[in-house]
Amino acid sequence: MPDITTAPLMLLLVAVLGYLLGSVPFGLVITRALGLGDLRSIGSGNIGATNVLRTGNKGAALATLLLDAGKGGIAVLIARAAFGADAAQVAGLAAFLGHIFPVWLGFKGGKGVATFLGTLLALAWPVGLAACASWLAAAVLGRISSLAALVAAASSTIWMLVLGYERMMFLGIILTLLVYWRHAENIKRIKAGTEPKIGKKG
Repeated sequence: MPDITTAPLMLLLVAVLGYLLGSVPFGLVITRALGLGDLRSIGSGNIGATNVLRTGNKGAALATLLLDAGKGGIAVLIARAAFGADAAQVAGLAAFLGHIFPVWLGFKGGKGVATFLGTLLALAWPVGLAACASWLAAAVLGRISSLAALVAAASSTIWMLVLGYERMMFLGIILTLLVYWRHAENIKRIKAGTEPKIGKKG
């Protein structure tokens, strides 16, 4: 944990604003704007980039990926610039929670992988790049997005330790546990051999 130097009221404000930014469902907005249908009735029903890819529109999937990652990263960067490292971590966690529990969708959101990676990149880019590389390696080898996400999440705290970002590890553990919790059904399907491959249309 970083030293707490920001006033509690300001940290609360950071948390609220980070949550609201994180809760913007870009995947849903993009697919509706492009006339691709209601994302929640396509494929897995998830609002993230992997499910947008199942519509067959790679551009929409890429835009969703970048925007979902960006909202975590932007929340972190603004909070750090305005207050400091403690506020940055609070903002990152809040944005992640906003994505998986968005108030606009009845608190039923995505699984947070892109937002997780965007948050890591903004907090400590070496850790973020290492986690992204872990995701990419697992995705290339296994061709399963959820498996790649689990590998990236599990490796993130290891990278924090190896690369000297121990003060992020508490946040990293929380985010990793949330990623695994949100992927509980995916884990069951991976074990059963029924988890869909990357790019499979819904």
